[in-house]
Amino acid sequence: MDDLNKVGATGNVKPALLMILLQTLYAMVNIMLKIVADDGMSLSILVAYRFIFATAFIVPLALIVERKSLQYVTGQVAFQGFLCGLFGGSLLQGIYVKSLALTSAVYVSAMLNLVPGVTYLMSISLGLEKTNLGTAGGRAKLVGTLIGIGGAMILTFYKGRKLCLWSSHIGLLDHAPSPDGAPTGSLLWGCILAFGSALSYSVWLIIQTKMSEKFPWHYSIAAMTSSTASIQSVSFVFFMERDWSKWKIGWNFRLITAVSAGILASGVCYTLLAWCVGRKGPVFASAFNPLMVVIVTLVEPLILDECPNLGRISGGCGGIVPAAVGKKQGNTDEAERGVLKRLCSM
Repeated sequence: MDDLNKVGATGNVKPALLMILLQTLYAMVNIMLKIVADDGMSLSILVAYRFIFATAFIVPLALIVERKSLQYVTGQVAFQGFLCGLFGGSLLQGIYVKSLALTSAVYVSAMLNLVPGVTYLMSISLGLEKTNLGTAGGRAKLVGTLIGIGGAMILTFYKGRKLCLWSSHIGLLDHAPSPDGAPTGSLLWGCILAFGSALSYSVWLIIQTKMSEKFPWHYSIAAMTSSTASIQSVSFVFFMERDWSKWKIGWNFRLITAVSAGILASGVCYTLLAWCVGRKGPVFASAFNPLMVVIVTLVEPLILDECPNLGRISGGCGGIVPAAVGKKQGNTDEAERGVLKRLCSM
């Protein structure tokens, strides 16, 4: 019995550790994306380069590790891969980097705290999960979702005083205006785009869950997502961007950011996310999004010399509650855990 408990504990710890690693990589790349976005690089070209590098990294790896998966690629799987590339790639990153340019890394990361609540509500509406409001866990999850939405509203409409706990005085964005000094319309539009990215992220998690049911190859899913996203994003740039000189990129921080975003935040993170979603389901994966807010809030003052205000911190903390009750619910409600197991069994 003790051996079985150890096996079960290991199976639960590994997905959690991988999601912590994933959110840490996302936070690091977010800071880099904020720097190049405020430096004037074309956002659509940045997204295109990101997925070009991601495709160059993950597709050969998938062909080496999971070559046998090619025979299981059906029309339905290909269509799901296209949707993953859209909602988890080109569309998601397009509106995400635009919201970064209008606000800040902390703003956008905190708005992504809505992902657990949105994913939970969408899972219920699609019949992937039950509300179970008759149980304490079900009621706690609903309350946590409402608190998360309330936190996003505070983040959007309330600023408060700045809290400068530390600074390295590096100030890589000293040349750029602070988001708090931007017009209110820009901040509101940035928050709307950030909410759109959270919605797109939730749709992506649900599609990946369904895709993993009949196609449980994580490298191949990441390869299909990156390759279709690169085709979509490059096509969008060709249609919208007429100045070919903007495609030029030298041996500078822009290249480092594009390569890091492509290989780490897309190639590596997509693979980790596909594995965790396949094992634990979309709600579990989305519950770790608030961790990125904590990391970005701690790192942004050191790297960018930007101090978060009270509204950002209060709104960001709103996402911690849905994540916590989501984990509690997963431990206490056997019925819901069984639904996720059946959906994501491999």
